[in-house]
Amino acid sequence: MSSNQFGFTKEEYNFLRKLNTPIKIQDFLNKLEMNFEEHGDTCFSPCTVLQQKKAHCIEGALLAAAILRLHGHPPLILDLEATDDDFDHVIALFKKENYWGAIGKTNHAVLRYREPIYKTIREIVMSFFHEYFLNSNGKKTLRAYSKPVNLSKFDKYNWINSADHVWFIPEYLTKIKHTKILNKSQIHSLRKADKIERKACEIIEYEAKAKHF
Repeated sequence: MSSNQFGFTKEEYNFLRKLNTPIKIQDFLNKLEMNFEEHGDTCFSPCTVLQQKKAHCIEGALLAAAILRLHGHPPLILDLEATDDDFDHVIALFKKENYWGAIGKTNHAVLRYREPIYKTIREIVMSFFHEYFLNSNGKKTLRAYSKPVNLSKFDKYNWINSADHVWFIPEYLTKIKHTKILNKSQIHSLRKADKIERKACEIIEYEAKAKHF
């Protein structure tokens, strides 16, 4: 495999080849600064993330999927769909010994790495449910999830090394079918997260910078 097959520089390719386990990929994502989109909304390609040295949720998932692909895994992502008053979260998926695990980029203490111990996609999705809430009022907001999306379907758009924003990926995620995880009765009876849980989730990894629009 040549260093230019996916548009990485030789230096980037050699570095990424060292990230040969999901754990190493997650550790690398954690070290990237959080992209607070100070100059407007972004959806950076993996190559742009490496150049900018920062990423938000979907950008981190795309980079993780690209690195997994370098190591022989299919580049899979999955969309976790929240209520309208919260944000969706996108994760990269991988399998080990036929069990699912996940890699994620977030600025908070939760919605992060998942060990490869889940038998089904629904199992790994539900592992995020309890932690997925609004800090303002404790409302649990995860409602649905997409099927795993193989990003190789976007190869013709150069999703890995595009210099432009790769908006076609989040746009695709909003259009595809999502599987609901709760019925109306279950939603109505949800208990809000405890105050101590909400306080714990105020911990962040990177401080936001002032926005300049």
